[in-house]
Amino acid sequence: MKIARIITPQGTTATVTENNGRLERMEGCVYEGLKTTGETVEAASWLPPVDPAMLICIGLNYRKHAVECNLPIPEQPVVFMKNIECAVGHQTPILVPKVCEDELDFECELAIVIGKPCRDVSKEQALDYVLGYTVANDVSARLWQMKRGGSQWCRGKSFDTFAPMGPFLITADEIPNPDNLAIKTDLNGATVQDSNTSDMIFDIATIVSFLSQDTTLRPGTVILTGTPEGIGWARDPKLLLHSGDTVSISIEKIGTLTNPVK
Repeated sequence: MKIARIITPQGTTATVTENNGRLERMEGCVYEGLKTTGETVEAASWLPPVDPAMLICIGLNYRKHAVECNLPIPEQPVVFMKNIECAVGHQTPILVPKVCEDELDFECELAIVIGKPCRDVSKEQALDYVLGYTVANDVSARLWQMKRGGSQWCRGKSFDTFAPMGPFLITADEIPNPDNLAIKTDLNGATVQDSNTSDMIFDIATIVSFLSQDTTLRPGTVILTGTPEGIGWARDPKLLLHSGDTVSISIEKIGTLTNPVK
């Protein structure tokens, strides 16, 4: 099932699904069960497909990305957080912070959405706790990430609008193998990242199991699973985001997330 949240032209929030190119209003709770009403609605704007309870991120999780950064392959997942307030939807502008220099970078990422309370789950059980998957962009201010954040990445990753996601959540039953999906970023129409989730160092089940160790993951927890090679900061010359740009991230079987930069 495809699930999204929108703001209608009347200014109300609606949970919708897509049916033959039309958006249909749904009723119920995304974690307990939804059903379509058959009513067609329009999107004046898009919200993240779920309201994140928490935004957990995995860094350096693609082999070729570790190589381009001249860093060793991590022995266990590298974990950091993003402020949930930086989550925005499809077509919402990514805003260049006044406190940033020329440092904004793109990161295409597969995002996991947890569907039920998850604690101490085994790798074999982990996918049973996944509600579905969506597309995310881990927008990053590299100077804040590496030099100004007091050795922590959270600040450079958490400015407002730095976690676009959507437009749709695709339920897990439609993605039986999330560890083999094409993933790419287009910047102003040119492909700048082009990879597959099969290059991840830690697969989806491993990530969910690892994060649940002695830690409760609430429904609505969103987990960003890392970015492949091709980031702008690793290039020579650097390729960064500026006002007027448009960045689109596509993941096979899930969809395309597009955001302008302002």
